[in-house]
Amino acid sequence: MTEQSIYWHLREFRETFDRPEPLAWPEISHGQLLMMMSPKKQHQLVAHRLRTQLEPQLGKGMLLMLETDMEDAGLGILRVPDLVVIDEEEAVADSDAIDPRRCHLVIEIVSRSNPSNDYEGKLRDYPAMGVPHYLIVDPRDGSAVHYWAPVHRSGVPTYDNRQHYTFSDTVTIADWKIDTAGLPRYSKDGQ
Repeated sequence: MTEQSIYWHLREFRETFDRPEPLAWPEISHGQLLMMMSPKKQHQLVAHRLRTQLEPQLGKGMLLMLETDMEDAGLGILRVPDLVVIDEEEAVADSDAIDPRRCHLVIEIVSRSNPSNDYEGKLRDYPAMGVPHYLIVDPRDGSAVHYWAPVHRSGVPTYDNRQHYTFSDTVTIADWKIDTAGLPRYSKDGQ
């Protein structure tokens, strides 16, 4: 079986999958179906605050989508970013999934249950998919990291640049500014 046939088999299975609560829609990466827990309310509060800051800054014809499939079938990768900035033209395109090479920014909010997905798996997949800007927001420790300029080094996809922030800094990505001071950290007893 080739990688491509494995991907399409997993993609077909995903479409017929009856996901049990509390699981989110599965992602596909490197021949694996990745099951994630549904986001908890504190995670969604961070997403809401990011969205209310970003949406007024988006140019005409741009929009912010939440938890939408983003697929590069050629690489065998399907991810579901927490937030993604795209042109409205991409939102009305025929495909069911976002073309990652047509997005402007992906934001992932680290979950307490699976931080390696954002810091390892997606940090490997997003530059391979051509995502120009990737922001990881981590309410566990009140930090954020902006990665940009995807490149291949020795055949390995990575980002050429990165900038670290704490929850008090203003993150600048292109023409957008995100004030992290108002972002909540996870409580000790919840997510």
